Amino acid sequence: MQIQDVTSIEGHLDQLADLLVQVTDDGASLGFLSPLDRSAARAYWENVLEPGVILLIAKRDGEIAGTVQLHLCMKQNGRHRAEICKLMTSPSFRRQGIARSLMENILERARDEGRSLVVLDTREGDPSNLLYASLGFAEAGRIPHYAESANGRFDATIIYYKNVAAEETTP
Repeated sequence: MQIQDVTSIEGHLDQLADLLVQVTDDGASLGFLSPLDRSAARAYWENVLEPGVILLIAKRDGEIAGTVQLHLCMKQNGRHRAEICKLMTSPSFRRQGIARSLMENILERARDEGRSLVVLDTREGDPSNLLYASLGFAEAGRIPHYAESANGRFDATIIYYKNVAAEETTP
């Protein structure tokens, strides 16, 4: 598996759109509802890279297997923090350590960018909650009825944080 820092969507757009459609249609809570139209997925990716957004992709055998984003806070009082967004792994590549590898790489990137606090949120009950806990994220709280699912149900979200500066070690 290869992790890449993407600075241009060009050459990746079709695979990223397909990935977003697949994971949304598989039930992931990423801000979209199933069935997701491919043109909406393309439009999302065409506009994702802006100042302060870092996009990593995981490739296996030339195919995008997963992706994650780091949104750097650009406010003067928030230059120490970042938000992890849209961690996704293709259903055909799950349970192979791709999400964990993407998270480890994006946390390292946050440190490289001088960010000491990283936050994220995820739907209550999703398997990703186990991953975030295993990576040392602490639960900050829950918001009930946060996101609507394709079946019309409203689900809670859990907000997590991690002090990545505390992980730095000295030789």
